[in-house]
Amino acid sequence: MTDATTTKSTATNQPTMANEPTLDTVCDRLEALTDRVEELETQLEHKDERIEELEDTVQHQDAFLDAVRRRAGETREMVTELQSRELEKNAHLQWKNVEPNIDTLDIEIDHLEQFTKDDGNRYARILGGDDPLDRGGEPALTPGDLLPIQQLARMDDDMLHSAASSKPIRLAAEVWQDHEQNQSRLWNQGCSGVREYIDAGELAQWLRHNEPGVSKEYSQKLASRTIDALIDLTKSRLYVKQKSRQKDGLSYKEQRVVLPEESEIPGETTLEADSPETADVGGE
Repeated sequence: MTDATTTKSTATNQPTMANEPTLDTVCDRLEALTDRVEELETQLEHKDERIEELEDTVQHQDAFLDAVRRRAGETREMVTELQSRELEKNAHLQWKNVEPNIDTLDIEIDHLEQFTKDDGNRYARILGGDDPLDRGGEPALTPGDLLPIQQLARMDDDMLHSAASSKPIRLAAEVWQDHEQNQSRLWNQGCSGVREYIDAGELAQWLRHNEPGVSKEYSQKLASRTIDALIDLTKSRLYVKQKSRQKDGLSYKEQRVVLPEESEIPGETTLEADSPETADVGGE
């Protein structure tokens, strides 16, 4: 009885493995892993197939783009040849269409001129050539036809500040910009051979209002220098005369810059000799 009791006691004291996986559990897990591996392999095969499809698409697109480039190059060559021949026949072609091919035109590029017509569009032509089809109206003035003052006056503010070598030159250009407006703030209408004029005092006052930090004394000096720049940049189309003035019972001489009717300003029509008097310009 003792041995049996001892054996029973020993068996009772041995621990049991409650969480130990059974053979069925291991088989289930193995089967799930196998299914997952097969699923991943299938996804990988699909990715490989998709990559191959993309590679084929890229190859087709590259071939298509190469064909387009070749065709575009051939078309550009044809356009360039046609433009070259038409320009040689004195045609006036719109600049926006010629500019992309400017480096490949089969003509003397040095003789190609860019200009503006009455319709406001820019054109290209062989220098001095007349358009046989008369399109776009008459050619407007080219920059080379303009006076220096006109070239400066047609710049925007940033370009003008860069191009003007001195303050009086910039101010002279701004004064001429005012001249080219329909309703001038500075220029007075003249008569008896005078188209327009500005008195130095009026110019000095304008400078004080438009130039920051300009004192009354300095504005008078700056006005005189601006007038000198006007004379120079208009190539003496203007002239200066001394005008007698009276103020507070005192008489003094003041500069007056005058644009006479006889002066030819490129692109401008002068007044007729019998224009009605619109202002008194007076004498000495």
